Amino acid sequence: MSTKARPTSLPAQATDPSSAPRWTTELRREDDALDTLAEEWDALAARCRTATFFQTADWQRSWWRHYGTPGRLLVVLVRRDGLLVGAGAFRLRGGPLGGLTGLGDGLIDFTDVLLDDDCADRAAAEFAAALPLTRPWHSLELREVRPEAAVQRVYERWPGRRHRFADSLCQYLPGVPMDQLLKRLPGKTAQRSRVKLRKIAEAGVEVRPTPAAEVPAALDRLLRLHFLQWQDRGVTREHRTERFARHLAESTAGLVATGRAAVLQFWLDGEQVAVLLMLLCPSFSGLYMYGVHPLLRERLDIAGMLFRAALDETVGAGIPVMGLLRGQEPYKQRWRPDQLPNQRLLFGPAGPAPAATARTVAVRARQAAVHVLRTRFPRLKEVLAARRRS
Repeated sequence: MSTKARPTSLPAQATDPSSAPRWTTELRREDDALDTLAEEWDALAARCRTATFFQTADWQRSWWRHYGTPGRLLVVLVRRDGLLVGAGAFRLRGGPLGGLTGLGDGLIDFTDVLLDDDCADRAAAEFAAALPLTRPWHSLELREVRPEAAVQRVYERWPGRRHRFADSLCQYLPGVPMDQLLKRLPGKTAQRSRVKLRKIAEAGVEVRPTPAAEVPAALDRLLRLHFLQWQDRGVTREHRTERFARHLAESTAGLVATGRAAVLQFWLDGEQVAVLLMLLCPSFSGLYMYGVHPLLRERLDIAGMLFRAALDETVGAGIPVMGLLRGQEPYKQRWRPDQLPNQRLLFGPAGPAPAATARTVAVRARQAAVHVLRTRFPRLKEVLAARRRS
């Protein structure tokens, strides 16, 4: 489908038209749009301080190839004098109400758009004006948005109805050497952790970074270990699919090559016992996924082993914060992480909006249901997972 460009009028205060930047917006709907924009996309990501692993061209292109529905891609672009300064990819919803949502579904920890830091406010205003939410039943729903995400600027400049809800809880630790991190813990807990870390060192665990060419094989091993590790407690169903395996390998290899991800392999007594996939962003790193052989748990402190290696990688890259991403697993709580919930943003047109109102009610109902399940039936998820396995 052909592109659509929208020139933007110059600011009224500009007295010299030749010196004022020319702003244009464009909507792209071709299924290969992300492929053709890849070089520009990543150049913009490098100028956007909030960009994460999930906003890179490698990740978004791979996700669309493996999970997208032909004909339902919408890419919003903002240019200043021809330079790409704003970009975001969305999926058109199916069903009678339609609307837009972000790419990633349950596989993504952070949803965002890209805005050039040098002109983020104006680019956000242009981006908001370009969003095609013109009919009363249209809406844009974005899950897992960080409080400091670039799309928050778009949200603030959206002229229609908007709603913000809490989403998944994410947790963070300072990107400091392990000795400093242990100072966050109570005395006895810190002492026990030091003993466990010494045991890991004495066992001779070796941590090896993975070259980009070897990433697919390492991630295959990660998934196999991941299944073994969680087989008695339930594993995310999608993580078992060939589709996810292909997406993970395809998206990660390029990111490792450019220093935006790292795959760490752990070896003990000549055997590979664990693999960790880390995300590396300018403002934070992230422990995205790992696999550990179950028998290793009988010998060593797995969390300590992974966290030490992840901290070393984070500190070595000069990244100030290490993210533990979504989830409140007990192994994370031991380190006293700082907690910060993601947000769920809902955009709707101005005026009456039965569909947007219905979606808002549905979001609130789901949040209430989740709260009840967590507080009154904390073991229900485990019971349901056990029934599926039986």
